[in-house]
Amino acid sequence: MPRILHFSDANIGAASYGRRDPQTGLPVRVMDYLKSLDTIIETAVTEKVDLVMFTGNAYHHHSPSLTLQREWGRRVMRLSKASIPTMILVGSHDLAPGLNRAHALETFNVLEVPYVRVLDKPVFLGPSGFKSGLSNQEFSPLDKLGLQVIALPWFMPFTRSAPAWMAEMGPDASQHIPELVQSWLGSTDPALPTILAAHAAVQDSNPQHSTLSGLALPLSLLKNPRLDYVALGSSANAQDLNPDGQPPVVYPGSIERADFREAGQDRYFVLVEVERGHTLVEWRKLGSIRPFINCSLTIAPDTGTPSTESVTKQLKEALPPPDELKDAVVRLVLEYPRQWETWIDEAALHVHTAGAFVFHLVKRPYRQSPIQVRIDQSVGSLSAPDLLDQYWKSNGIPEEERAELLRLAQAVIEVSQKPPE
Repeated sequence: MPRILHFSDANIGAASYGRRDPQTGLPVRVMDYLKSLDTIIETAVTEKVDLVMFTGNAYHHHSPSLTLQREWGRRVMRLSKASIPTMILVGSHDLAPGLNRAHALETFNVLEVPYVRVLDKPVFLGPSGFKSGLSNQEFSPLDKLGLQVIALPWFMPFTRSAPAWMAEMGPDASQHIPELVQSWLGSTDPALPTILAAHAAVQDSNPQHSTLSGLALPLSLLKNPRLDYVALGSSANAQDLNPDGQPPVVYPGSIERADFREAGQDRYFVLVEVERGHTLVEWRKLGSIRPFINCSLTIAPDTGTPSTESVTKQLKEALPPPDELKDAVVRLVLEYPRQWETWIDEAALHVHTAGAFVFHLVKRPYRQSPIQVRIDQSVGSLSAPDLLDQYWKSNGIPEEERAELLRLAQAVIEVSQKPPE
């Protein structure tokens, strides 16, 4: 049975956090993504898979730099030189805005790179005699593998990003896609495995995976028993939307963590053994992903008498030990009474997190509740010392300190009220 490597959302060029590598000149975070990509390509070559299927978002932006195009191209060319058939869908990040503009992956088709096919319009690819739809493209390796593929790249209707082929389907192109898929399914050879590959959101699935306002497919369509595997792209999170049945409906997820929202999530690609009516999916975890550590601490106003030592102790205890922070992107969100600002020793925190790749301290000071007076009192009826005492109390100043501050305030008031000599 054919063995397929499926991955998605490489997002090459995402470079939030960190610094540049002095040898390559690339942001270190870009190199993190390339390291994961290298692991995937190496697996495809060493394990001699029959087909590599990438379901969109090669780049983080539709206009990648020449350097990023070079790095992506090097990896794809390695697959080509290894004679591994490779199908690449155009994703939402790869398609440039504006009609008739080249997308970020078009070069591979223009140069007719051997074994590589970039799919930028809906197409049904199958054994000899099965060519239909909006493209007459063939992909001869599928003949040898005995596979049929329905490919649906990303598009955004009614915008400047709408591709030219949509004009052939009319203004309701997105609504016609499910009908088109159904018609192609009716043309498949029932004896051969059929794969649907799409860069799309899925209706009726986890809302976290329905993030696109472009192509959206009903989950009922993807669970059609005429399909043997559904390869999806567009979601950062890995998930099988049909975990207890056939066909598997798989988002492999992105190949690197992008931000702190993904701090606890692992990253995967999948190896798939496709057989008519019985497809096996093996999830391969990417092991060299840079850790993201997200911590938080709220300091209550009644925590006790503040000091630099006590506050620093609390801050360090909110973080993992230094050896667990090594090479990680670390964030500590700190909420604290505004008057405690002077006791926060940021230098000590940076010493504690010296081994981290990046450390961010997010400071969110807050004020205590406003001064409140009894309903039968007015502010004007309070003396200056009473007002000061209530202000200090509302800001969490301990009683002993308030007494000393009040003594000093009264001395100042007395001096100010003395008539000039």
